[in-house]
Amino acid sequence: MVVDDSRMQRKILSSQLARAGYSVTEAGSAEDALALAEIDPPDLVISDWMMPGMSGIEFCQALRAQVKENYVYFILLTSKTESAEIARGLDGGADDFLTKPVSGDELRARIAAGERILGMERELTDKNRLLSSTLGELQALYDSVDRDLMEAKKLQQSLVRERHRDFGKAEVSLLLRPSGHVGGDLVGFFPINARRVGIFSIDVSGHGITSALMTARLAGYLSGNSPEQNIALVLTEFGIYDARPPEELAEQLNRVVMQEMQTENYFTMVYADVDLISGRVVMVQAGHPHPAIQRADGRVEFLGKGGLPIGLVEPADWEAFEALLLPGDRLFLMSDGITEAEDAQGVQLGEAGLSRLMATCRDFSGADFLESLVLHLTDYAGDEFGDDVSGVLFEFHGAKEL
Repeated sequence: MVVDDSRMQRKILSSQLARAGYSVTEAGSAEDALALAEIDPPDLVISDWMMPGMSGIEFCQALRAQVKENYVYFILLTSKTESAEIARGLDGGADDFLTKPVSGDELRARIAAGERILGMERELTDKNRLLSSTLGELQALYDSVDRDLMEAKKLQQSLVRERHRDFGKAEVSLLLRPSGHVGGDLVGFFPINARRVGIFSIDVSGHGITSALMTARLAGYLSGNSPEQNIALVLTEFGIYDARPPEELAEQLNRVVMQEMQTENYFTMVYADVDLISGRVVMVQAGHPHPAIQRADGRVEFLGKGGLPIGLVEPADWEAFEALLLPGDRLFLMSDGITEAEDAQGVQLGEAGLSRLMATCRDFSGADFLESLVLHLTDYAGDEFGDDVSGVLFEFHGAKEL
């Protein structure tokens, strides 16, 4: 667009531009140019500086405010040569200057420079538009995944339907708090027979959906609702269920993971077979934090020698170990989200710190004990845990009367 109150100047510039192959629109004033630009915004404007009514600088500012979607390259046509005046024009929004009388070679060179800038601007605009579109699609995908994860969280929490059970002379309470939407921790218990119960704490490697799917499958393998599917149980010749020795259960789970699941994930576990009458506990530890017994007098003992995680190598062996619970004693199985929780200085809680927390919470029982433990853990590590936090609390009150 050529804007000049001089009809002769407009014709000279328009003819030069038309011969160069450009489509040219003429306007005799800034007001007429703005009206034309409202209908068909130009790519490039050559405007006289001094015109009746609105000046070239005022026209440039008005055009910038009017045409916002695409950039318009603006060249001021002037007889001014002082640097202060040129600086004022640039501050007003102009991109370049042409000095009267206009040389054809200079005109073509300035327009070529403007075309390069417009080309880069349009390329950037297209890329930004594509980026915005892609970000919009990603946001929609994220929102969809987020909704799915919220539902997955509900489903994973439903794997631990029963958080507390009173067996008369003993109680089991469960804690499961993923650090994200879903996690890789699993806790639970199942009756073995009238006097024994199996309890377990599992931590699948990694975080997120893959780990959560593996915990769902493991929950099926250790289900208390379907003893025929629970691989910890075996049907005896008398038609009743009994439990595999804990070390055999670890070996069986290892075979299942290595041969059937065929996944890169592995998991750690503590499984305990507890006699509700005698208080005898037979356990296996597979790379999981050491189980803790809090005696009735408050002392805390850590048991086990570690062992290999499940799903790393085959064949692998595990050793069982025993403990005896007396009335008033507690057995606590926990994930490393508790023992490896860090304070602001990066110091892990560890077994010594856990002993202190258990001593602090000793006057509570059941779910109240676990809730108090989490609150004190929050005081230590902050509101956001870096890992899933889970645990099984077994409280032995005394011999069960049959």
